[in-house]
Amino acid sequence: MSGMLGAEAVLRTLVAGGVDTCFMNPGTSEMRLVAALDEVRDIRGVLALFEGVATGAADGYARMAGRAAAVLLHLGPGLGNGLANLHNARKAFSPVVAVVGDHATYHKQYDTQLESDIETVAQNVSPWITRVERSDSIGRAVAEAVTAASGPPGQVATLIVPADLSWSEGAEASGTSGGAVNPAPEQATIRAAAAALRRGGASAILIGGAACRADELRLAESIALCAGAALFCETFPARLQRGAGMPSVTRLAYLGEVAATQLEGLRDLVLIGAKAPASFFAYPDKPSLLAPDGCQLHPLVKPGFPARDALEALAGELGAPKWKAGEDPPRPVLRHGELSLAALSAAIGALLPEGAIVSDESNTSGLGLGGATAGAPPHDWLTLTGGAIGQGLPVACGAAIACPGRKVVALQADGSALYTFQALWTMAREELDVVVVLYNNRSYGILNMELQRTGASAGGTRARRMLDLSDPDLDFVALSAGLGVPAQRVATSEEFAAAFARALSTPGPALIEAVVPSLV
Repeated sequence: MSGMLGAEAVLRTLVAGGVDTCFMNPGTSEMRLVAALDEVRDIRGVLALFEGVATGAADGYARMAGRAAAVLLHLGPGLGNGLANLHNARKAFSPVVAVVGDHATYHKQYDTQLESDIETVAQNVSPWITRVERSDSIGRAVAEAVTAASGPPGQVATLIVPADLSWSEGAEASGTSGGAVNPAPEQATIRAAAAALRRGGASAILIGGAACRADELRLAESIALCAGAALFCETFPARLQRGAGMPSVTRLAYLGEVAATQLEGLRDLVLIGAKAPASFFAYPDKPSLLAPDGCQLHPLVKPGFPARDALEALAGELGAPKWKAGEDPPRPVLRHGELSLAALSAAIGALLPEGAIVSDESNTSGLGLGGATAGAPPHDWLTLTGGAIGQGLPVACGAAIACPGRKVVALQADGSALYTFQALWTMAREELDVVVVLYNNRSYGILNMELQRTGASAGGTRARRMLDLSDPDLDFVALSAGLGVPAQRVATSEEFAAAFARALSTPGPALIEAVVPSLV
């Protein structure tokens, strides 16, 4: 049979579609795909010790590179292990091609130990799922996966590749099509949004997705200022460009009752790349929808779609002037004495370098970071889009690989870190320029807060023990060193500032463990 092996066709088609990085945790069914890396040298393979690291890294890469990343997973259980961070990628509208190996077509009938229904697992996170049926269709299937992932909107596209089709001949690489076209904004929708904003005094704009990038932010703020409207962004934006010389946008609060207060009194809310605001969870006797009763919603751009054309059209309809930079907030002053959350936020805001990429999973420990870093040099802020913890360290890995000339700072809560702490090994192996600030409050702080908010009072001793990370205390310095990343523990504000400055100026990964009090 003529043609190339299926595995080679998979990689060559990924490269033809602009995919140059594949994060992976492979198994037996994917060995031919791994071996093909020696034949197809235009794609970089990055090994992770856990599937959740690989999927999170693909998400981080896609957010910063602006194009699809690939992730290679082993059968249904491997996909299942990586599901939480594919969920976060789905909520971020990140373009990710998930290549999942399967048993050989003739072997599936025997229902061996790792046999599972991969399609059903993938349906939780992937709107596009295809199983390769023949060797001669493998290139076309990969090309379709890249196109589907790239969007708009970006999404997780799952391609299932049986082992025998990856080792069989008869495959050909394929080019990719142009992909979906971003629909032009409808003039009637633009005029309706403009009319709502012209009413003034009780209107706001809520942005998300691509509207949180620099040029779109400038347009959004100029529109808001022209109309006298408030400007908010979604609570957990996939990528928010911010800092000195940039528009200042208020993020909706995580706590529903606080977000409801932010939106109180609104009559009109224009949605640009964002959904109608809703509480993250249901709580007894509290509303799920956060916009006030009677507030009219005006969806202008669907989540996951480009927003520039619609913003330009809206600015033109309103006659909004060109954006001008205002006065930047001052950078905080370094603090002295006992280490505190306020001191950590101040040091990060004072020392964060220009062009930094911040992967923020600090959770309750990072509540003061927004204000402290508002006047820092321009930087990108990546957040926990889907709420599935264990994202911060893997996303930092992917961002560092996507942007090798930029410093990545991972602000990481202790409980969340333990979900995917293996990411440090990948940082060490790939020599990634990532500084991890590990907030150690020895608890699942966010869950202690939620225990009270759901009406469970303070919880008894048995309940509290389920949210406590002491007894024994975790030694993150030892854990980090064991995974190949140099680390130190700091006890004072001066020690942290010195360690952070040193790590920022030294290439390669580093971890700083800061033992801090819990807020709850």
